Amino acid sequence: MLNNILPALFEVEINKLEEEIRLYTSDEDVWKVLPGTSNSGGTLCLHICGNLRHFIGVGFGNTGYVRDRPYEFSARDLKREVLLEAIADTRNMLSAVLPTLDPVKMEQDFTDNPMQVPMTYGAFVVHIYGHMRYHLGQINYHRRIIS
Repeated sequence: MLNNILPALFEVEINKLEEEIRLYTSDEDVWKVLPGTSNSGGTLCLHICGNLRHFIGVGFGNTGYVRDRPYEFSARDLKREVLLEAIADTRNMLSAVLPTLDPVKMEQDFTDNPMQVPMTYGAFVVHIYGHMRYHLGQINYHRRIIS
């Protein structure tokens, strides 16, 4: 069942991420950090893309992507076009990998679990989806407050 719905769910959210980045009024606003927070919308966008490309792309699609997590949190003042390219690359990866998920493997224990909580591969993909939505909500609030 997950294999039937996951591609559509991720597509909705990656499209929403693109929309949020486009809705910022300027490139500079994407990188502003609000008082009491540590991440800008741009940082969260890079983190979402890196996370998906690592855990879905490499973990399930053997894409060869090499994640630079420190970069996700240290990059600053990039043009929105750079973020939109990262989103497009992530969208392409999702559309290539998610339809190929093996239903049998999705029921198996996830062996490379960074959370150290027992779960199946399918449960981990659901966790990754939730992680994406959590940060997407942060971007939405950030953009609305900044704008």
